[in-house]
Amino acid sequence: MENNGTSNEREVTENAQPWWQRFVAGLNEFYHAPYRQTMARAARDEEDFFMLLMFAESLGIDNPASFYTLELQPLFLENFHEWHTRMGMDRCPFDHVGCC
Repeated sequence: MENNGTSNEREVTENAQPWWQRFVAGLNEFYHAPYRQTMARAARDEEDFFMLLMFAESLGIDNPASFYTLELQPLFLENFHEWHTRMGMDRCPFDHVGCC
């Protein structure tokens, strides 16, 4: 018959990462932490530009890619209210969209 105390201790030590893996993970976090906010801001700016590109024709801006982005508008319409308020438009610029 096996002692339950040693069995539980063995399971805990098998599931724990070795110290060097924890150390590498800590170094990785130390290196990436200062850039996390900058990368998030760059991703948000890229998403804002993509939203402008998608809804440019509806806003009255000529868009050569409107044929390709027209299919994507229904998918991104959920995020449109957040986008147009972030861009400084207090009210929705569309008559047919009732987000505000």
